[in-house]
Amino acid sequence: MADRPDNARGKDFDWLYGQSGQVDDDATRRIPVRPRPEDAAGEGDHTRVMPNQPVQRAAAQRPVERPRQAERARQAPPARSRARRPRRRRPGRVIALLLLLILVFLIAVPIWAWSQITKVEAEPSGERPADTPGATYLLVGSDSREGLSDEQKRDLSTGSVEGQRTDTIMLMHVPRFGGKTLLLSLPRDSIVDIPGNGTNKINAAYAIGGPKLLVQTVESKTGVRIDNYVEIGLGGFANIVEGVGGVEICPKKAMNDKDAGLDIEKGCQQADGATALGYARSRKVDGLGDVARAERQREVVGKIADKAASPWTVVNPVRYVSVASAGADALAIGKNVGPLDLARFAWAMRKVTGDEGLNCTVPLRDLAVNWDEDKAAALFEKVRQDDTNSIKCDRTGGIS
Repeated sequence: MADRPDNARGKDFDWLYGQSGQVDDDATRRIPVRPRPEDAAGEGDHTRVMPNQPVQRAAAQRPVERPRQAERARQAPPARSRARRPRRRRPGRVIALLLLLILVFLIAVPIWAWSQITKVEAEPSGERPADTPGATYLLVGSDSREGLSDEQKRDLSTGSVEGQRTDTIMLMHVPRFGGKTLLLSLPRDSIVDIPGNGTNKINAAYAIGGPKLLVQTVESKTGVRIDNYVEIGLGGFANIVEGVGGVEICPKKAMNDKDAGLDIEKGCQQADGATALGYARSRKVDGLGDVARAERQREVVGKIADKAASPWTVVNPVRYVSVASAGADALAIGKNVGPLDLARFAWAMRKVTGDEGLNCTVPLRDLAVNWDEDKAAALFEKVRQDDTNSIKCDRTGGIS
């Protein structure tokens, strides 16, 4: 046991060093020290110094390599500095969004226009000719003044004739396999048998029984089944011309026709809606009546289709909407005509003015107008056989 220090002498500390004497029962007593084995060996109660041991770090305490992402985050500028930078816009996303909007626009406009087109009952009942290869359309230009204001009647020189008649009747056949598209005029004064109504001019069929009787009359006379019916009015015709930005017409001589509101010079020139309509309706300036009239009608219709279906119509949003809107207001189609049928019609109309098309008038015997029955029968047999490549038109549009 260690000696008590000198500065600890006195009975006040006897209780701490285990001295005999009177000790208060309440005093704190020293706990007896048990001898350790080392004490027996004579080492006493000296404080031992623990020998140095080599320090071994646990694996869990070893420094962990900092991930690259954390290192980058440590080296990144403060959040406040990043927040002040303008956010970059990715060009790819902007372009993709723009293309999507254009696509939606190109699809939405035709869908809207389709919903505005008038649908009419044009399929006749009863016995009809057999289906033929390809597709055959009946294009009718109505001279009805219905819906035109007094000002429009004056501007278009239509007069105020009551009722509905047909200024234009054309049969268009689109071959199934790569033949030439045929656009064939049936002069409105052609003398034909109208089922149930005797012999009369062909346009009387429309006045008597509307689209159904006209289709039935044409099928009865030609033996060709009409697949699709398309009708356009006078005002609508002029509006479509305006919608495509006008068309080029090429009169072979100067034309002055007060009834058609027409006064133009010879040669190719740009025509607005009213002028193009007068040019297509005129029949009193060249002595050929409906024959020359039908030729000009095919010319104007082909030019309209060519401009309406051109790429410039698609890339010009204003013109694209204008053409769609004018077409929707102007057209009336058979209830069986679908969107693809109408699109095919527009594309085929564009082709008839080029080398892939034929512009003809039904073979005539005279200007009265009576058909040459033998030549007409041979022509319509070729149509039924889808053999338009063997049809030949002469300079005036007749069949050679």
